[in-house]
Amino acid sequence: MAIIRNEDKNKMPNNVIVLGTQWGDEGKGKIADLLTSKANIVVRSQGGNNAGHTLVVGNKKVVVRLVPSGILHKDCLCLIGSGVVVNPGALFEEIEELNKAGVENVESRIKISGASSLLLPVHPAIDKGSEKLRGKGAIGTTGRGIGPCYEDKVARRGVRVGDLYDMDNFKEKLKALLEYRNFQLKNYYHEPEVSFESVLEYIEGVRDRLLAMVDDVSLILDNGRRANKKILFEGAQGTFLDIDYGTYPYVTSSNTVAGGCVTGSGTGPLHIDYVLGIAKVYTTRVGGGPYPTELNDEVGEGIRKRGAEFGAVTGRPRRTGWYDAVAMRRAVTINSLTGLALMKMDVLDGMDEIKICTAYKLKDGSISQLPPLSAHEYEGITPVYESMPGWKESTFGITKWDDLPENAKYYIKRLEELSGAKVAILSTGPERDQTIYLDNPFD
Repeated sequence: MAIIRNEDKNKMPNNVIVLGTQWGDEGKGKIADLLTSKANIVVRSQGGNNAGHTLVVGNKKVVVRLVPSGILHKDCLCLIGSGVVVNPGALFEEIEELNKAGVENVESRIKISGASSLLLPVHPAIDKGSEKLRGKGAIGTTGRGIGPCYEDKVARRGVRVGDLYDMDNFKEKLKALLEYRNFQLKNYYHEPEVSFESVLEYIEGVRDRLLAMVDDVSLILDNGRRANKKILFEGAQGTFLDIDYGTYPYVTSSNTVAGGCVTGSGTGPLHIDYVLGIAKVYTTRVGGGPYPTELNDEVGEGIRKRGAEFGAVTGRPRRTGWYDAVAMRRAVTINSLTGLALMKMDVLDGMDEIKICTAYKLKDGSISQLPPLSAHEYEGITPVYESMPGWKESTFGITKWDDLPENAKYYIKRLEELSGAKVAILSTGPERDQTIYLDNPFD
């Protein structure tokens, strides 16, 4: 006999996931910041200080990495879930930056799961040594130690924030970890070792301050849900950097898809009401890995300049290309997207022709409507393009759908048709008010 939950009928969405659907850098920071005006709680569930979200409010530009984007809203509680790897030094530097920018009560509004992994000074050393050894085959990591920290977590030799409550136990775990990692540094990467004493001194300097922020994130989320609080789950990076579903091995070390937001925060999948996918109206990628629609010409350079496509954390120039509807179909399916937020509409202003990748032509001549799951399978792939007329009118700052150029409307509608997901939000500039709302996830 089926159970009918009458109390859920016509229920307003209270639990919303926001995540990237391309290769990261989609503009999640702006959308998360917009939605936190209605949210009571914002939670980060994966990644670390390798994920930079740029927030622009008036003439103030703030880049948050570990701290959830809701921090700009003074009444918003910001949570760092167990799926996040926490670099204490980076976290406190970021808090100081926010304090200097005039953000109120930053530290008191951040709660960290005791089950989150500690990113230690040895992890960036391993990361950089690994990339150096790979040479031309380097993945293109940020060098911040995120991957090695996740590796230690999965291998069950990592240390967690909650381990700091028992320093004797922590020291034993740290000794074992450093013994393993220093052997690698010395004998495999031929890099200097990281001393136990230096790491311990560093940790003792941040311990009390970090532990003051520790709380049961899963319980906070459950209590918030029961109290009908609006909760935003803020994803980092993008779908095709996911460790399982991205262009492996040119991926990050965590699950960047909607499922990762659930497991990394400690909430149940049944409680998610809306999944909002973020995508640019073109594509970008940082670092190595396959990228079928990449433009290595003046068109791509023009998009890079107009879109200011440089990494928020690394400053690296992003690779640019046409919109990839093939990849988006996979992203829609994997994440169970409810709606799309399309970013940087104005970057395509003034172009005579705009192309959309609608299929992949494989090496054997066959046509695929979905992307492969491993990087080597992209070898020989040629994008199949559909051309659309551009528009000469400016879309910058437009806030109403009816005010868009007709060709811009046709372009957006075609992206909807090809992806199978409706557009909920359209961004026409970096400011909060430079946005067209077709659907608000919290309404």
